[in-house]
Amino acid sequence: MFDTFDAALLARIQFAFTVSFHIIFPAFSIGLASYLAVLEGLWLTRREQVYLDLFNYWKSIFAVVFGMGVVSGIVMSYEFGTNWSVFSDKAGPVIGPLMGYEVLSAFFLEAGFLGVMLFGMKRVGEGLHFFATAMVAAGTFISAFWILAVNSWMQTPAGFGINEAGQFVATDWWAVIFNPSFTYRLVHMVLAAYLTTALAVGAVGAWHLNRSGVKPAARTMFSMAMWMAAIVAPIQIFAGDMHGLNTLEHQPAKIAAMEGHYETQKGAPLILFGMPDNETATTHYKIEIPKAGSLILKHDADAEIKGLDAFPRDQWPPAAIVFWSFRVMVGLGFLMAGLGLWSLWARWRGTLGTNRWLNRLAVAMGPSGFVAVLAGWITTEVGRQPWTIYGHLRTAESIAPVDAPAVAVSLLAFVVVYFFVFGAGAYYILRLMGKSPDAPAAGETEAVPLRAGGSIRPKAAN
Repeated sequence: MFDTFDAALLARIQFAFTVSFHIIFPAFSIGLASYLAVLEGLWLTRREQVYLDLFNYWKSIFAVVFGMGVVSGIVMSYEFGTNWSVFSDKAGPVIGPLMGYEVLSAFFLEAGFLGVMLFGMKRVGEGLHFFATAMVAAGTFISAFWILAVNSWMQTPAGFGINEAGQFVATDWWAVIFNPSFTYRLVHMVLAAYLTTALAVGAVGAWHLNRSGVKPAARTMFSMAMWMAAIVAPIQIFAGDMHGLNTLEHQPAKIAAMEGHYETQKGAPLILFGMPDNETATTHYKIEIPKAGSLILKHDADAEIKGLDAFPRDQWPPAAIVFWSFRVMVGLGFLMAGLGLWSLWARWRGTLGTNRWLNRLAVAMGPSGFVAVLAGWITTEVGRQPWTIYGHLRTAESIAPVDAPAVAVSLLAFVVVYFFVFGAGAYYILRLMGKSPDAPAAGETEAVPLRAGGSIRPKAAN
């Protein structure tokens, strides 16, 4: 086993595993925090009980999601010191302060007001409580700002020099933070978080609508989620296209891998499906649209698009992984837009909430935001290979002097612990989602939380 997987590959697998668990929680908490602020704001302005019921319902779920995000994020900071100490030493003067700013300006803000938001509804004034909720939402956005600044700098480094010790040092912090890809990545990720939350909220609302009929809280959450999907999904498609054009300018090898292009050519086709093979430098079994690749990437059907043959072979990313993860992300994005359009049609016809097939699709699409986020990050990170700092520091040069067996043992330990701990956390979140958001009147039935296998039975309300 250790002859096949060296320490660098095992360390990459371990970091990919832990960051994949981590990213789904911030993606949910960013959108959910904003949703809570909107719900409380609507309750304060309209005084409709349904908004307060939904706020209390999703507040409990947010607390669990936030806690799991914090715990899963702490682990990665240790990995920087154990598996990636060379990278930490070389890039620390740049990324260290940025990560510190995230803790000082975002995490402290979230943690400081979280208790007030969760437990202070009856202990502080309404205005102060809403301020606390808004600050938690702002903290999640600020956290995304700094984390995306770090990642974007690694993708498109700017504003730095290299000192005598071989370390990257900032020469212009403004250029470091607002590097060429930062704005595109920040917008793309925040929109992805809002879509992820909208689809999860919409799925819960649709599930309760199909199960219990049209009740105020379930219908309201479903309606709000479908508005978000209908508005944000098309914007996200446009933002993704702009991000792609930025990537074409600064990371053309990544685009070549995403598109499955091995040959530089004018009038490049759009390869819809195929099997990229780096060994033979060919995409097998291609289904393509002539010239559409050039038209999309450069808005000129006859424009030249660089293939992987324009770059040294030792700088090729694993094209097959990037090719398919990109298609998963894009395909789900169009499905989200389709769901949003269907909801607009149902809303216009007055059947939103009662169209059982729309509700079923919304339930099925509930996890799609998380899958799309993971696929997007796989595209971003695998497409950057073989670099940790694009064009300047290779992944193979970033690994700590550790042995493969040591990394393998810690990886196996992570797998066992993560699936146990986070599996239990996910199960508990599903149980919370399985409870009815509508407070039942005397004598009505109340939904029992989701059970293993999906069996649901009503119980009488006390």
